Amino acid sequence: MFEGEHATPKRSSFGRKLISIILTLAAILLISWGLRTFVFQAYEIPSGSMEDTIMTGDMVFSEKITYYMNDPQPGDIVTFIDPEIPSRTLIKRVIATGGQTVNLIDGDVYVDNKKLVEPYTAGKPSYPLTTAYGTTISYPYKVPEGEIWVMGDNRTNSQDSRYFGSIPVDSVTGKAVFIYWPLNNMAPLN
Repeated sequence: MFEGEHATPKRSSFGRKLISIILTLAAILLISWGLRTFVFQAYEIPSGSMEDTIMTGDMVFSEKITYYMNDPQPGDIVTFIDPEIPSRTLIKRVIATGGQTVNLIDGDVYVDNKKLVEPYTAGKPSYPLTTAYGTTISYPYKVPEGEIWVMGDNRTNSQDSRYFGSIPVDSVTGKAVFIYWPLNNMAPLN
């Protein structure tokens, strides 16, 4: 050894590496939690209520940033807390917002007395449903302020606002923006 040099024990080097690994893992977990909590969430679609737009088994990203400053708009596909089972997240299309009036006439959807053009339904009719226990819906239905009316694109196989009524805007967890799996279904959502 030369004068002024000190031997570094192997233990100290190992300890620094271990602390570095632990801090790196903690940072990764913190960033992952932050992204999932405040930026985006991935979901697997368990039912056919949004077919043919989103198929059963598709994996979608729902981003959260859009609704920090803006409310959901008609046509948006949103994820939201199930009004009946709060531990579950649903995905549907926004049809009307607070103050608008929804009506179902002969299988067609009208918002503020204008028939909607809905190519995403593949021509399936939109009839009223038997409502959830304790829910009463009569048409025309005026959506209360601070709420939205949502419907699945697969109108003959979707429990949506026709079943549970309009939902509070603050129950919306994000805007579905992209199908990322399976690869053959990969596409942006609009």
